[in-house]
Amino acid sequence: MQKRLAFLVAAVSASFIGHAQANELTGTLKKIKDSGSITVGHRESSIPFSYLDDAQKPIGYAMDLCWKVVDAVKKELKLPNLAVKLNPVTSQTRIPLITNGTVDIECGSTTNSKERQKQVAFGVSTYVTSVRMLTKADSGVKTLDDLNGKAVVTTTGTTSDRYIKQNEKGHNIDVKNVYGKDHAESFLMVESGRAVAFVMDDVLLAGLIANSKSPKDFMIAGPALSVEPYGIMIRKDDPQFKKLVDDTLIGLMKSGEVEKIYNKWFTQPIPPKNINLNLPMSPQLKEAIKNPNDNGV
Repeated sequence: MQKRLAFLVAAVSASFIGHAQANELTGTLKKIKDSGSITVGHRESSIPFSYLDDAQKPIGYAMDLCWKVVDAVKKELKLPNLAVKLNPVTSQTRIPLITNGTVDIECGSTTNSKERQKQVAFGVSTYVTSVRMLTKADSGVKTLDDLNGKAVVTTTGTTSDRYIKQNEKGHNIDVKNVYGKDHAESFLMVESGRAVAFVMDDVLLAGLIANSKSPKDFMIAGPALSVEPYGIMIRKDDPQFKKLVDDTLIGLMKSGEVEKIYNKWFTQPIPPKNINLNLPMSPQLKEAIKNPNDNGV
């Protein structure tokens, strides 16, 4: 009897230990729990995904989605008063700040690519964009061939830089590549005449045009150089945190909440100038919402 009792006690103890180990926090969630804070990386001029309003507060479509993730973290860790730190990132710094642990989650307009997946991970895709070029309406630029011998700007650290280089070879044209530190500076280079075109995701170009001093002076031209999915960026090899991010986003997609958030930023007037981008969901985005995935390009 004593042997049987000892066996049962040992079995129950092993069960409790196994359960505790199964629920043991790892990776980002452990870091957040231990520190009592989560650090959110945001952009400053990626309209309408993540940008600063008149009060210098980060707002946008990606930010709204990330706040939902932050709420899920608070619930999961039972930390309703979890401190949220905001850390600005650029195209060039976003990946290093994720990998070195400075930023826990990046909320911007980051393309999920297979190359980037070697360094970081992404939640399921929350947007799909096309890479095109912005130019002045009177520039005469309509195709890639029109860029021959001219300065073309891309933002440092973006995938658009690679695509313009690839298409230079394909079209046998010689382009002078120049770089802006962020999208606002890249746009300014076209506005001031230092570059004839700005190659970037069309939705970001539309946002920059809509919020410029004279929107009628600019246009989006040329063919799509690439079609790319956007995703919330997190650290690689962190399945516990990735599951929470994915479960949160998929829940928003299944409930229809993500469509409401999308319409708020893409089909209604937005700060700071109350301009409406008038960009309804594309068929590609509807498909990504219907069948959530984190496939990179």
